[in-house]
Amino acid sequence: MKLCIVVGTRPDIIKLSPVIRYVSENNIDFFVIHTGQHYSYNMDKLFFEELGLPQPKYNLGIGSKNHGEMTGVMLIGIEKILLEENPDMVLVLGDTNSTLAGVLAATKLHIKVAHLESGLRSYDKKMPEEINRIVADHLSDYLFAPTSISYGNLIGEGLSREKIMISGNTIVDALIKNLEISNDKSKILEQLSLKPKDYFLLTIHRPENVDDKDLLQTIFESLELVYNEHKIRFLFPVHPRTKKNIEKFNLKIPYFVKMIDPLGYLDFIQLQNHARLVFTDSGGIQEESCILKVPCVILRDHTERVEALEVGSSILAGLNKEKILEATSKMLTINNSWENPFGDGNSSMKIIKYLINKVNN
Repeated sequence: MKLCIVVGTRPDIIKLSPVIRYVSENNIDFFVIHTGQHYSYNMDKLFFEELGLPQPKYNLGIGSKNHGEMTGVMLIGIEKILLEENPDMVLVLGDTNSTLAGVLAATKLHIKVAHLESGLRSYDKKMPEEINRIVADHLSDYLFAPTSISYGNLIGEGLSREKIMISGNTIVDALIKNLEISNDKSKILEQLSLKPKDYFLLTIHRPENVDDKDLLQTIFESLELVYNEHKIRFLFPVHPRTKKNIEKFNLKIPYFVKMIDPLGYLDFIQLQNHARLVFTDSGGIQEESCILKVPCVILRDHTERVEALEVGSSILAGLNKEKILEATSKMLTINNSWENPFGDGNSSMKIIKYLINKVNN
């Protein structure tokens, strides 16, 4: 089997790192296309270096564009590479524009497509990610649902059981391997003068949250209510898009929020692992905090990671100030003995063995 793996963002790199490592160690013919959707050193290249992965064979260097233009340019670039390389299968993950472009390019060339992290649904079509993941699921040949809930979503949309495997989520594989490395190598708490469980970790990056001045201001005002109630400071690794908009809107960062540049994965794992609570609009961080047994307040009205809600590791707060304060108080008192619902850490091996069997039979 000759395999093409398409990545585009930091979460793609993290979640596909154990897949790339497995195919590399088992001498499976593969190559990686990086679209460059995340394009700063700290947002992509550093992750390949830290995780000990080979640099991508191709990097399209797309950068920041509007959704339609970005997807179109990616589609052109990926199609040219697929025509030249002629792989047996294209493997994509998740719900990004890179995912959508990879699926469309491969499907139009009649190349089989495997979609990891299939079946996630927020049922909020205002989110571009929801559109991407629905299209990817309905065009792909092999669907790897992380849990029984995502499996049920796919069946409910009329997709064939023959195409679906419940595989767990490769984020568990990545965390198990990299947490131990991070414990040994990262000194980020000492560098930032932080004590374990003595800070809240904040990440916000979704366009619907950070592209609107009033909503972004509401988030900071909500954090002020939380700080006044609990007297715990916030650490805020700021996404490039968020930083740009903070500057554009001339917003003042509250004194109890420490804003820092994006971090490498090993450092970020440590910050998550030792945070008192995580506040985020990121889907992947909801999963990671659940696996790490760190409670999470979700700064969104909907989530496609309902498994974390069901086990009690996360709570939806939206962008309502009173709800965020109430959610914080609740999550500070919960028992973090929940079961990890996202898999056993062997998802990458299961997925690749399944695909090899399908190609060879």
